[in-house]
Amino acid sequence: MSDAKPWIANYPPETAASLEYPRVPLTYFLEQSAQDYPDSYAIYFMGKRITYRELLQMSYQFAHALMSRGVKKGDRVAIMLPNTPQAVISYYGALFAGATVVMTNPLYTERELIHQLNDSGAETIITLDLLYKRVSSIKASTPLKRIIVTSIGDFLPFIKKLLYPLVQKKEGHNPQVPYGSEVEPFLSILKESAANPVQPEVDPVEDIALLQYTGGTTGVAKGVMLTHGNLIANAFQCQAVLYKLKKGKERILGALPLFHVYGMTTVMNKGISIAAEIILVPKYDVKKIFEMIDKMKPTLFPGAPTMYIALINHPDLKNHDLSSIEACVSGSAPLPIEVQNKFEELTRGRLVEGYGLTEASPVTHSNPIWGKRITGSIGLPWPDTDCRILDPATGEALPQGEVGELAVKGPQVMRGYWNRPEETAAVLRDGWLLTGDMGYMDQEGYFYIVDRKKDMIIAGGFNIYPREVEEVLFEHPAIQEAAVIGVPDAYRGETVKAFVVFKQGQQASEEELEKHCRQRLAAYKIPRQYEVRVDLPKTMVGKVLRRQLQDEDKKRREAEDNQIKSS
Repeated sequence: MSDAKPWIANYPPETAASLEYPRVPLTYFLEQSAQDYPDSYAIYFMGKRITYRELLQMSYQFAHALMSRGVKKGDRVAIMLPNTPQAVISYYGALFAGATVVMTNPLYTERELIHQLNDSGAETIITLDLLYKRVSSIKASTPLKRIIVTSIGDFLPFIKKLLYPLVQKKEGHNPQVPYGSEVEPFLSILKESAANPVQPEVDPVEDIALLQYTGGTTGVAKGVMLTHGNLIANAFQCQAVLYKLKKGKERILGALPLFHVYGMTTVMNKGISIAAEIILVPKYDVKKIFEMIDKMKPTLFPGAPTMYIALINHPDLKNHDLSSIEACVSGSAPLPIEVQNKFEELTRGRLVEGYGLTEASPVTHSNPIWGKRITGSIGLPWPDTDCRILDPATGEALPQGEVGELAVKGPQVMRGYWNRPEETAAVLRDGWLLTGDMGYMDQEGYFYIVDRKKDMIIAGGFNIYPREVEEVLFEHPAIQEAAVIGVPDAYRGETVKAFVVFKQGQQASEEELEKHCRQRLAAYKIPRQYEVRVDLPKTMVGKVLRRQLQDEDKKRREAEDNQIKSS
């Protein structure tokens, strides 16, 4: 592959191939938006609204609170919260204090928490009263020194705030938090702290803003070191691609969790950089999403395919108007063509597929939203993002059209994995990040992912990419979701097994599904086994956990083997 970048010719005229990135800390976005749009709303949360002036003031206060408690530049501060105003205040407050943020999934078990807190060395955590028991139970096994506790009720409108404790009791939640010197309430430390500006001494190129832990789907979770410069760059690249978005005018539906890097960039950092109003959704519930769209009329809805699938298949869909949504970028998993078409028909907006990974802040590619897009493609590399397709065996660059491992290079690519030089060296080579995804580039510079290198199924010597089989299954009118894995086969080495979720009130026999696949796939790619499920295991952003399906299937086979032996 030559050094030419054929994708640049397909950029819309409004998108520059290379951008200027200011050498500033990530907190610059919030200060600029508060300066230019002080009275515009920054956050909407369950009826409560917070302006940019208020958000900046509370972030300064939280920074002072952390610094007065001994948090110094470079210290790690863990944030274990759902999508609430406290999550945004804690994030920017920690950055103003010069700390490195460690976003922590509120669903983490004790074991996962212990690993992340020990690995990162975080001594401070901000969490919910509902999660306090879990956090306090592992405190002694970690470096944690202080726990700052908040409640969903802390930022509710006045009446809802009064009623919230009753709602908690009714639902069987009555968290007992023993406040003291090591366990403090979020609102109290905020109110007692100064609101004067804080200027962190940050080198955007060198200083780590974020330790974002990988999902651990391929082993132990690793801390991805993302600098202020990485995150600034990805937000600027995002704006260059979404060039029609107007400062101070947009409303972003924040259904993606902010503790996931995709939501953090496309909802929070991007939203704050253009002074948008961020509509925070603490839990994805389709009925609540419909209500939110009806009431708040969001213009931008970054999401994952499963979010869009849930909306377009909901029986209440016909009673709601989704036409305010002008643009959506779908990430974290392949976007089925049928979902894209149906969603665009309903919103009259644009839904395009993008691609990224935690190690790249996270976005590297997307289809042009208002330009030429190619169905089934992840689109074009973003400005200043270089890409190659490499032979996985030799590391040599491959010509157009040939399948190999996608490698990317750009200002959004991580510094490396926290305290893991060997694992960093395995994926970062001369600034090139090896993604672990197999794909190819066409003549026009559009990229296609065929699958994870690790998920590829080898049956009878043939390479089978689960995504291709899943796309075909998605085309069946009765199927809502599908996932494909390789399972052991005495004759072929591996064979294809499909897990399917049917649409409400619909069914299809294995014979029907086989006939459907046979018309669209080579014989060796057709699933030999099917399992019907009510749902599929997923990450918080809707990526199907193939590894969990493999583990479950392996346990089931082992149990069957043991039963046969014992009988």
